[in-house]
Amino acid sequence: MLKRLLSDDFPRSRVLAVMLVLLLVALAAAPFIFPGIKALNVAAKVLIFIVLVASFDLLLGYTGIVSFAHTMFFGIGAYGIAIATTRMGPTWQALAVGLVSSLAISFVLALLVGLFSLRVRAIFFAMITLAVASAFLTLASQLSDITGGEDGLTFKVPEILSPSFEFADQPFLGVTLDGRLLCYYLLFVVAVVLLLAMLRIVNSPFGRVLQAIRENEFRAEAIGYRVVVYRTLSSILSALFACLAGAMLALWLRYNGPDTSLSFEIMMDVLLIVVIGGMGTIYGAALGSALFLVAQSYLQDLLRLGSESASSLPWLAALLSPDRWLLWLGVLFVLSVYYFPTGVVGRLRAAGVQGVTNRA
Repeated sequence: MLKRLLSDDFPRSRVLAVMLVLLLVALAAAPFIFPGIKALNVAAKVLIFIVLVASFDLLLGYTGIVSFAHTMFFGIGAYGIAIATTRMGPTWQALAVGLVSSLAISFVLALLVGLFSLRVRAIFFAMITLAVASAFLTLASQLSDITGGEDGLTFKVPEILSPSFEFADQPFLGVTLDGRLLCYYLLFVVAVVLLLAMLRIVNSPFGRVLQAIRENEFRAEAIGYRVVVYRTLSSILSALFACLAGAMLALWLRYNGPDTSLSFEIMMDVLLIVVIGGMGTIYGAALGSALFLVAQSYLQDLLRLGSESASSLPWLAALLSPDRWLLWLGVLFVLSVYYFPTGVVGRLRAAGVQGVTNRA
């Protein structure tokens, strides 16, 4: 059963398996073991970024395509939900219309970008996608009648998913059973299903062809595979998964704007997470997202404690100032790349294989 569920793609490392199980348990029980609104928001963001980063890794890690337009599809998914619910009201029908519409737009755009640009080599394709993403960001900022412009759109979700809707009068384990909790577990289920779907894709014959194209495009084409077709299909699938991640973001925040889902900073975060977790590993998207977002969210708090503890040493207290959290985040990233050049998952899998070889 587990073999089929994971598409025969086991962690291949005991340490990695334990980390993945702990991450799954932590996300599943986050509302009960990590009290506070901030902790729940971080957990929800981790779920959203797991889907977003895994969808980008499908493009970069498994197909070898560098694209800077990935957050465009992320934004389309978020705007689809925001615009539909703003126009049609907080109904399930509005959510369905917004989701289907955004998926259709993402499909068409990904197909067009794929057909017109994937014949272009390496860095030139990346530059084309960057130009397309920049144009879409400008368009979203200027079409204020539709997108709300720079201010974005604030909207309501169906009442059952709103914090005002309570399922029980008394809290359970100190947690209020309300629509916000239900919304979180909806994101959790969707994230797990989408992650398993991407595992199925990359371990299917289609996924093997993508990896063959990544390793040697000329050889893959020589044995009969239509490289452009496979790369275009990979771009479309990646765009659709990113669109779903954007819809998850909008559903959780009940707000969307250009800086929320279309910012180039999000694209940079995705790239960093892929490197930290390990390219070409769906599991890397999960671990990388958790490590990066937790560090990003709590590093300032940790530095504040360190700065207060080192108050007797002014130079150390200044160095550990919360205002320098980006510096320390950069240091942590450099160290992770130095000690885990193939990412956390790649390093742990290599150690697992070496351990099996030594025992043999």
